[in-house]
Amino acid sequence: MAQEIQFYKYQGAGNDFILIDNRNAAFDADNYDLIEKLCDRRFGIGGDGLMLLQESKNYDFQMLYYNADGKEGSMCGNGGRCLVAFARDLNIIKDKTVFLAVDGEHEASIVENQVNLGMINVDAHHRDAEAYVMNTGSPHYVLFTEGLAEKDVYAEGSAIRNNDTYGEKGINVNFIEAEGDGYFVRTFERGVEDETFACGTGAVASAMSVAVASGKDGDFNIPIRVLGGQLRISFHKEGDHFSNVYLTGPAIQVFQGKIDIS
Repeated sequence: MAQEIQFYKYQGAGNDFILIDNRNAAFDADNYDLIEKLCDRRFGIGGDGLMLLQESKNYDFQMLYYNADGKEGSMCGNGGRCLVAFARDLNIIKDKTVFLAVDGEHEASIVENQVNLGMINVDAHHRDAEAYVMNTGSPHYVLFTEGLAEKDVYAEGSAIRNNDTYGEKGINVNFIEAEGDGYFVRTFERGVEDETFACGTGAVASAMSVAVASGKDGDFNIPIRVLGGQLRISFHKEGDHFSNVYLTGPAIQVFQGKIDIS
């Protein structure tokens, strides 16, 4: 007998995800092979990742995130924004929420298709030669560059992600270039093992790298353009400590449907 599940496809600045309402726990969260198959762009639905919206006793909902390779991932900023929009569309929340993710509690607000997502504080960063390295919910390597539009992000990003420094776990690799009053960022994501159209935690790490490079403290509000659209990052910097961190951008339902998983 066929076993069908209802799914929803959302995108946040081109970062696309399969979303499943799993409050009834009907979807097997440990079926990594199925998750990888669903994320496949030729043999499944296709997506940079898959998220389950889970029931939570102490929060509006819980976010479970899986990379396109089927493995449970670290925090995904654009995914979090999409899940907030999903929760609103399911009438679980109205315009504000507090939910639980793999890196802890997150607050967010939503107005139409714009989601303002609170991210974790960041208390440390270091240098790897010319690059900045920090964890914004996921580990990121940020390198300032020129000629970013022509850069082979796949080849250069893959080489850094897989080098001996970062080992089997790897790291997400961001290239950033000044542009107008903001910055242009392209990202190679581990777990997807390819360049994505956007990376929320990568945009946050890139904006924080701008602040570190400036040598200044205070409040920052930095526009970040990615291949899939426009994001905005705000935070307060005091020395090596970043607080009041917010990631803002669009989160839009693309389509929904049912798929046979039997």
